[in-house]
Amino acid sequence: MFCLKISKNIIFFMLALAHFCLAKPGVGAELSLSEREYIQQHGPFTFCVDPDWPPFEQINAQGVHVGIAADLLRLAAERAKIPLKLVVTQEWQQSIQASQRGDCQMLSFLNQTPLRDAWLVFTVPIFVDRNVIITREEHPYIEDLAAVNHQTMVLPKGTSMEERVRKDFPQLTILLAESESEAFAMVSKKKADMTMRSLMVAIDTIKKEGWFNLKIAGQIPGYENHLRVGIRKEAAPLKDMLNRGIKEISLAERAEVANRHVSIQVQSGIDYGLMAKIIGVFFLILVSNLFWILRLNRANERLKQLSRTDLLTGLPNRSFLNETLQHELLRAHRNGRPLSVVLLDIDHFKQVNDQYGHLVGDQVLVDFAQLLKKTVRGQDHVGRWGGEEFLILCPESDLKQTLVLCDRLHTVVRTHHFATQQQQTFSAGIALFTPPEEADGMLQRADEALYKAKRSGRDQSCIG
Repeated sequence: MFCLKISKNIIFFMLALAHFCLAKPGVGAELSLSEREYIQQHGPFTFCVDPDWPPFEQINAQGVHVGIAADLLRLAAERAKIPLKLVVTQEWQQSIQASQRGDCQMLSFLNQTPLRDAWLVFTVPIFVDRNVIITREEHPYIEDLAAVNHQTMVLPKGTSMEERVRKDFPQLTILLAESESEAFAMVSKKKADMTMRSLMVAIDTIKKEGWFNLKIAGQIPGYENHLRVGIRKEAAPLKDMLNRGIKEISLAERAEVANRHVSIQVQSGIDYGLMAKIIGVFFLILVSNLFWILRLNRANERLKQLSRTDLLTGLPNRSFLNETLQHELLRAHRNGRPLSVVLLDIDHFKQVNDQYGHLVGDQVLVDFAQLLKKTVRGQDHVGRWGGEEFLILCPESDLKQTLVLCDRLHTVVRTHHFATQQQQTFSAGIALFTPPEEADGMLQRADEALYKAKRSGRDQSCIG
């Protein structure tokens, strides 16, 4: 029973992540007179399913619809008081075609897509499950599928994911398989690099087929399966009725249904060695998934930091300075406080590169950046604007205070021993924020003041 409890907790957690709202189990929605008449005149209502999509749904050897979708659809229909009749098909593509012809009025468990909107209306989601990328164990983790080139992804025929993946990731080669199992087998046997499938399906298939050389290698934000019931447009009155039935299925009931079809049960006569392996793999898949999600979040934070930092000097880059300047402008305007900017340029820097080489030039830039960082006040923001230009944002500073800062910087730079073994100087342009001026105007004035300083003999600061 220990394994069963673990499975229930896991499924409950997964469903909670899918943002289902808690609701009390219902006993059935009240129908209006017109709804009762509609059901009496047109029922029972025919529906088609995917006959081979475990654990979500199957048609078993007795011709019965079974699986998560079957149980949830049955609950929703009972509570909406809608009589149903299964139309048996041999494969999902036949079900799609039967729905398009009107042989079945509903499709039980599918994602909504623009293509399907042509003949169907959709209920609210009856189940939400996220998709994950499945690869062989040796495949590296996939942080961004858009950056993966010249690889193959296999998908079962006729799925909504095929339609989206072809559009969103045209650099991938898409292969088609006849079934979920075949898609996993192709990855396992190196006939495809990856597949993207439902997390629930992945766990169930890997467990049943014993493909322990597969792993969850990533996920794609926004690629969750919002599984709904599709209803032909001429039967649209069913939508509102069925929606009420779906909303009466509680989170606990959804968890119990999912656990019934995915959990690992301990039974007499079972191979406990195999069971231990299955539990181990199941646990590793979940832990691995959580680990990679955490790693992906850390990588995204690191990427965000790198995108805002100049790699040579370690100072904030132009993108960060632009963002910070907008913030400081809003604050200065709102509070009526002064704000100055200083645009600095190292004098004769081209001569440094020409005479000493770019490695020495880079060291001069690094040293200059550190001098700026150590000399400015704690409330100031300093960063590399581009090339040998640097920008300082000076909140709470008027022109007099900013000139004092620039004089101090001139002295520090003049007296520093740079890698050139020669004195280095800089020119600077200062601009004070004058509402309702915008960032571009302020920076333009600082740039004009900088060139005024250069024309006046360099190694000085001018006000724009």
